[in-house]
Amino acid sequence: MRLVNKVAVITGGAGGIGEATAKCFAKEGAHLILADRVSRSEVMFIDELIDAGVEATYIQTDITDPKEMKSLFQATIDKYGSIHVLFNNAGVNSVEKKIPDITIDEWQQVLNINQNGVFLAMKYGIPHMESGGSIINTASIAGIKGQKLVAAYSASKSSVIALTKTAATEFGRKNIRVNAIAPGIIDTEMIKDWKQSEKWPILSTSNALKRIGKPEEIANVVLFLASDESSFITGETLVVDGGTLNI
Repeated sequence: MRLVNKVAVITGGAGGIGEATAKCFAKEGAHLILADRVSRSEVMFIDELIDAGVEATYIQTDITDPKEMKSLFQATIDKYGSIHVLFNNAGVNSVEKKIPDITIDEWQQVLNINQNGVFLAMKYGIPHMESGGSIINTASIAGIKGQKLVAAYSASKSSVIALTKTAATEFGRKNIRVNAIAPGIIDTEMIKDWKQSEKWPILSTSNALKRIGKPEEIANVVLFLASDESSFITGETLVVDGGTLNI
């Protein structure tokens, strides 16, 4: 097992890619701290993990609130004494609008979650990674190429990529590796409305593999970046998009 007794914090851990990654990490022996904005009663899969003997704790957290984020990491240290893996996965999409039509509140909400949430997690998490570790940030192919009608989402994910590179440079000497993943369209709650769109037949096949991705396929990449198998990789953004950017 690749993460035996490693302590892993996952934001956005209540479902989708976060849930798939938690289950993947659990199989590899990790101790899990899962954070999300929903209540504990809504995260049923954690009970299954605990029943299977996995060390898993859920902490309801608003990742845009500095006090709650500081508390999340302090609670992790109080329980385990260290942090080895930090997966900054929490995020939201934009309302589809052209730039002049986006309200200030809509813009700020997306950046607060997607950009500031990653910043706060690294701000309060990195000081507790004294023995080194791995940080993985969820970006998007929209942060690489830009995507029309979701300017806030694209801008926030581009910022995540820049934050990743900066943190990798700042903390490499402390043996903290920082990388990002850039998924394409993945079958999660975030694309629920897209599936009802008349554009879905095109969107769902708009890559080289002609299908959307599964959360588990992203989780496997996150596991690679979290483990020692990627020990000489830092400051990189791994594109996991089924070949979307190649078309």
